[in-house]
Amino acid sequence: MIFWDQDGILLVDYLPKGLTINTEYYSSLLVQLKDILKEKCRRKVTTGVLFLHDNALAHRALATQKKLAYLGFQCLDHPPYSPDLAALDYHLFAGLKKQLKGHHFSSDAEVIAAAETWLDGQPSEFFLSDLQNLEQQVKKCIELRGEYGE
Repeated sequence: MIFWDQDGILLVDYLPKGLTINTEYYSSLLVQLKDILKEKCRRKVTTGVLFLHDNALAHRALATQKKLAYLGFQCLDHPPYSPDLAALDYHLFAGLKKQLKGHHFSSDAEVIAAAETWLDGQPSEFFLSDLQNLEQQVKKCIELRGEYGE
């Protein structure tokens, strides 16, 4: 799981083998994220955090929603599926997949190291452009009243 803002990566979590992301696991990540935000983004976060995540079950669960409210995260609504807005989900991961494609790794640690090297190498503009693109796509969706338009 990767959390990022306009400046870059805030938190990366590699789910241990055999575990599933459930409400408790996700909520613990949200607490970690809040601590990281306090540490890294003290000057930027003054009134709260606008938070966007998809509609996975662990994200929509009542316990998760309560945890988000407790942490002061204001959630933005994410449509169940919108082809206009799906690009945000794929921008980061498409680049990472391209970087890892064709490589043979002998351990999870090698995959993690390669992923982190690529993520750390992305300039802040990479992440900012992702959010700016989302903003433009949302405006377009609003203008088209929810009709699909590339």
